Amino acid sequence: MIPFLQPLVSSIFIEEATVQDLQRAFQNKSLTSKQLVRHYRDKIFIQSPVLKAVVEINPDAMSQADAADRERAALAPGKSLGDLHGIPILLKDNIATKDKMNTTAGSLALLRSVVPRDASVVSKLRQAGAIILGKTSLTEWANFRGKRMPGGWCARTGQGKNPYNNKADTCGSSSGSAISAAANLAAVTLGTETDGSILCPSSNQAVVGIKPTVGLTSRAGVIPITPRQDTVGPICRTVADAVYVLDAIVGEDSNDEATIEASKYIPKGGYKQYLKIDGLKGKRLGLLRKFFDFTYDPGLGEAFERHFSTLSERGAVLVEHMDTSKFMEAINGIQDYEILATTAEFKLAINSYLENLEVSSVRSLKDLIEFNNKTPAEKIEEYGQERFLEAEATNGIGETEKHAIEELERRARDGFEKLMTENNLDAFLSPFGSTAFILATGQFPGIIVPAGYDNEGVPFGLCFGGLKGSEPTLIEIAYDFEQATKIRRPPFTRSSY
Repeated sequence: MIPFLQPLVSSIFIEEATVQDLQRAFQNKSLTSKQLVRHYRDKIFIQSPVLKAVVEINPDAMSQADAADRERAALAPGKSLGDLHGIPILLKDNIATKDKMNTTAGSLALLRSVVPRDASVVSKLRQAGAIILGKTSLTEWANFRGKRMPGGWCARTGQGKNPYNNKADTCGSSSGSAISAAANLAAVTLGTETDGSILCPSSNQAVVGIKPTVGLTSRAGVIPITPRQDTVGPICRTVADAVYVLDAIVGEDSNDEATIEASKYIPKGGYKQYLKIDGLKGKRLGLLRKFFDFTYDPGLGEAFERHFSTLSERGAVLVEHMDTSKFMEAINGIQDYEILATTAEFKLAINSYLENLEVSSVRSLKDLIEFNNKTPAEKIEEYGQERFLEAEATNGIGETEKHAIEELERRARDGFEKLMTENNLDAFLSPFGSTAFILATGQFPGIIVPAGYDNEGVPFGLCFGGLKGSEPTLIEIAYDFEQATKIRRPPFTRSSY
């Protein structure tokens, strides 16, 4: 076992080491992938019983690491195998792997089920040479089971804990991925979002989350909520690391039609070319101060005011005098339409997923409801399964659901899109991912970056949202902001619990 603060090379440590730090250590032979996997595995064994962030470790991770070390040793001098080669990654437990691990969405119902193939994003990660280290916990069924379920709870692990304050909200549903990235349980992690499930837990755990344009990353092999909004994205400690993961997982996939249209947004040469230290210069950022009114905690307001000054000092133009009436009208009540549409879409999507499993004891949403009723560990009496019951009562996409979807599209178009285009904005600012729902329902991208800590030590982030395909611009903005502020700090050690 490598001590947690053992130097890799000069002043570089495994704790908080970036992907490039690790690659340099590989290259100068001060670290191997096997040592790195062993380090993360040991740390998971120590901390996960407290944090409950990892549901299982891949029994093949060490053999994958050994193969990566052999490939690196055979490489000609001066050659590179890519940014993620030999790098361990944890996957949210709704992302399928065709291996010895389970894919369960945090539920006991899918234990020992067998998926037909790797999720497409997993295939891409394997092709990039990443080591699949294990699966992270999540708010069960991506927080689409019961209305009373707390963020970060799943039957496989129990309640996930925020590593900065174990009484604080982890948020969800990609809670385990955010906890793991924050607590240095893996080099990088992968999450999914339907509505806020990457942005919110990233904010609460002081990590970077990228919620991509819907279709930029394939959802094939991911346990679904709704194909209209589901997306897969990285959760990492730095913008650069998140971008390396994004570069590896984007692209057209014949098993996901949405990727065919969205692939037009992928820039030639990938996304890491947009990691620019002057990325904020000239950028027009929409600032609606109503979202930053923290009369209940003046310290939060002061922190964001400092950030606004930093953005201006770095060359950004803060656009405050905007007509936001259509935007505010658009977001008012939007979640009612979202729930109406998503409830029917979920039944169709989950039934299709379950029917296509090679092995499973449940084959429909009805089966899941019955399983939950018979399984005390699922805590149905305490946390409920109202979403499941409401979805089961639907009967496809009827006129009501079509109207709800059309209303979501109209509000995205007449609200957010018009606000962005009429004011020539490059990004829209929001705290904690508080406008995640408009990004979700409109299929827009967002990036959240650590922005500070409240008086309880709980992190909060600043979110940059944009129009479809605006990831290059958002990366430039987020990276420059991160480099100018350097706010992230690791959580306390295990002894703090």
